[in-house]
Amino acid sequence: MCRDPRIRPVRTLAGVLRAALLLVVLAAGSFGAPLHAQDTRVEIASGNVEGMLEDGIRSYRGIPFAAPPVGDRRWKPPQPVEAWGQRTLRAHSFGPECMQTPYGAGSFFGGPPAPTAEDCLYLNVWTGAADASERRPVMVWIHGGALTRGSGSTGIYDGTALAAKGAVVVTINYRLGPFGYLAHPLLSAESEHGSSGNYGVLDQVAAIEWVRDNIAAFGGDPDRVTIFGESAGSWSVNTLMATPLAAGLFHRAIGQSGGRFGPMMRLTDAPEGGRSAEEIGAAFLAALEAETLEDMRKLSAASVLAELATPAGRGFRTAENVDGWVLPADVTTAFAGGTHNNVPVLVGFNADEMTSLSSPRSVPETIDAWREWVAGRVGDDAESFDAAYPVEEEDEIFDAFMRSRGDALFGVQMRTWARASEAGGADAWLYYFTHEPPGPAKDYLKSYHAAEIVYAFGNVGPGEREAADRQLADTMSSYWVNFAASGDPNGPGLPPWPAYTREAEAHLVLGPTVEAGSELRTAQLDFWERRLRAGTP
Repeated sequence: MCRDPRIRPVRTLAGVLRAALLLVVLAAGSFGAPLHAQDTRVEIASGNVEGMLEDGIRSYRGIPFAAPPVGDRRWKPPQPVEAWGQRTLRAHSFGPECMQTPYGAGSFFGGPPAPTAEDCLYLNVWTGAADASERRPVMVWIHGGALTRGSGSTGIYDGTALAAKGAVVVTINYRLGPFGYLAHPLLSAESEHGSSGNYGVLDQVAAIEWVRDNIAAFGGDPDRVTIFGESAGSWSVNTLMATPLAAGLFHRAIGQSGGRFGPMMRLTDAPEGGRSAEEIGAAFLAALEAETLEDMRKLSAASVLAELATPAGRGFRTAENVDGWVLPADVTTAFAGGTHNNVPVLVGFNADEMTSLSSPRSVPETIDAWREWVAGRVGDDAESFDAAYPVEEEDEIFDAFMRSRGDALFGVQMRTWARASEAGGADAWLYYFTHEPPGPAKDYLKSYHAAEIVYAFGNVGPGEREAADRQLADTMSSYWVNFAASGDPNGPGLPPWPAYTREAEAHLVLGPTVEAGSELRTAQLDFWERRLRAGTP
């Protein structure tokens, strides 16, 4: 049996883990009661919008940026929103979240249920600008959740603190799971582009187009737009840098723990021993006995979601695909060929990504079990793996397991992103988040996946956490806003953040001490980079 004291208690504290995240959500999630509508009315392309004013920040919740993707619009690119004429839209409450299956019982990322609907293409805006002439930098947040869960209205994404520092903040929804990423031969055949399956990406593009066309009314600068996201939101930022459909829509990009470098699913070309996106979608809908486009669009949204829990549905893969239109090539090829949207980037990952993503039961408990796991994971590369992650005693297994998986899934992606951007001539800034937020499971979770979000948003208020947490939140949110404003995170009173270069591997450590570093986990990330290049990540 494994003797690591960090593992044994957690097996009986799944509820504590969930509570730890829930406390974070609740601490930042009550966005303030509506006060007065005065001075909040703005005119956008589709009509007048009335928001709320609190402590000098105007917020607008539940603004539609596209027509409801329902009925005949299901599994089609987003369509323009219908103008609402002379009436004023009271943007005082969030729109529903996109259709999604709740996190399972015991999931660390589970939270209170929220209303969901197919009619979900809404966004939210926070601004401190006094009028439309200010032209403040704009930050568009793309939420995470494996492209299957989440929304732009989650409490920890409240844009008030960033708006108070001078940004105009936008959070968005996009279609998820099979509603956002299902490809099918019939859908491709009806498309003028011969494409299907990238509807979630197209929703993100449509939201940023809305920002281009309307954000000036909120005091935002459409020529200084930063897209940023975490986990699947960071995948999406990476993908948006590769799609020509987003060219010119944004001017900087922030990726937090997630990239799409490596093999990607293709619309029609199946890899050896695998299936294409169309084949996966066809099998999914065949199980629902949907044989025509009419059948597909008459399915209830609930039945589509329910199918995900069946043996046939569990084979569905939610991911972007290389379709020749949204993605003419995979992300790696786009960056290597210089066809990507080449803008400055700020990217990074956390020291303990996997503690909130892995069950303690998945960790090998003995040296023999560890050797077996390594052989199954990397095969003939076991010797090189052992050099990067040496394990001699059982109490070293936990760390090696968690760090190796975090480096493979996140670390190498973010370093590759920084390297590819620098090679393309764009400024790149790399971070490594090592701060361990307080909480009942701190000793186990450490710097877990998504831990950095509340700090980047500046959503650590008085009394909620320790002074060091509030200081880090102030520092990180300042870096993020500075980058959105100028493409450089540095500013007065902040520890210097050196630009990334491949030679120096310069990066910033965001931990108990914020300081520059070099050679970030070089041996470990080099190991995974070799496998990534070989197509065996």
